[in-house]
Amino acid sequence: MRRQPRLAPGPDRAAGCALRRLTLTNFRSYGDFRLETEAAAVVLTGPNGVGKTNILEAISLLTPGRGLRGARLQAIGRRDGPGGWAAAATVEGPLGTAMLGVGADAVQDGSSRKVQVDGEPAKGQTALAERLAAVWLTPQMDRLFVDGADERRRYLDRLAATFDPAHIGRTTAYRNAMRQRLALLKEGGADARWLDALEAEMAARGVAVAAARAEAAHRLDHAAADGVTAFPRAAVQVVGLVEDLLADGPALRAEDALRARLAADRRRDGDAGVTDAGPHRSDMAVVDRASGMAAADGSTGEQKALLVSLTFAAARMVARAIGMAPLLLLDEAAAHFDPVRRDALFDEALALGGQLWVSGADAGQLAPLSGRADWLTLGQSGDRAIIT
Repeated sequence: MRRQPRLAPGPDRAAGCALRRLTLTNFRSYGDFRLETEAAAVVLTGPNGVGKTNILEAISLLTPGRGLRGARLQAIGRRDGPGGWAAAATVEGPLGTAMLGVGADAVQDGSSRKVQVDGEPAKGQTALAERLAAVWLTPQMDRLFVDGADERRRYLDRLAATFDPAHIGRTTAYRNAMRQRLALLKEGGADARWLDALEAEMAARGVAVAAARAEAAHRLDHAAADGVTAFPRAAVQVVGLVEDLLADGPALRAEDALRARLAADRRRDGDAGVTDAGPHRSDMAVVDRASGMAAADGSTGEQKALLVSLTFAAARMVARAIGMAPLLLLDEAAAHFDPVRRDALFDEALALGGQLWVSGADAGQLAPLSGRADWLTLGQSGDRAIIT
């Protein structure tokens, strides 16, 4: 690979994080894979299905959460492999160099995620957030504005977790309490004191979850106001019952109101089999800041342009929140854009300050990065992806 100069932070830009070595073991299409780079940008090209997205997914799994595919741990191991898998990387950032590792053991059926930092086991994923952050744009996200609200909530949750790693635990605790309450209501005859305890847990966790999402949306909206060359500026807010309660008063009052609503809804929720009130019903609303058009009402091209703008805003938001410009992972992001917007896409991506990773089957669409990135052309050898 050609060695390219690293991108130095400017006076108003957070220092960026970068990945210098990546090693994959029994990960998706890779049995044993390793790459090294010193560049500010890395291009992955080659035929469809050769494993470009797998590399980006491995990088995304070195940050908290379930990665850019949202895959179950058991689904990540190499087909016909031993069952376990591992991804490890040497990363550089404001705190220096660190070795990060994630994986799952075959002896546990790949269901338990292991995390290591500098060769030592870490208690949880929050240890990863201290060393590496990443923002990504994938083809699956093209429907972010038109599909159900679940994906938009997960999008906000990922961003909230970058500056508040405990957010992931709170969302999990809220959903666990919600499932337990709903199971009791469907069975009938549950002890009211047990329901009271579960609803108190849901109220406390739910208000905290909603507050973190609202904060993430506010930061994202502020970053999106800066705009992106050749792309529309987005406006963002999170909407829902709990968010309205927080806007009307302090968090403790919002907790009391949510707890009262849950108690009043017991019969309705039990009969319907669905919890009607809570942050699991909230949504992220995105509009074009100039025209006021809701993202969901735009054309496919307009939605893609807004999504790029939102992704770059997310990268700026993360950099401001944690003082470290994140890795930017762009999977087939250049498709469907004209040459002017392709140039703007890559110019803005490089200017964000974090290392850029780009994949694409059409090398011609990635031409604006020629001379500014390490290029990896991936091929196939039997059932394994390789660098050709």
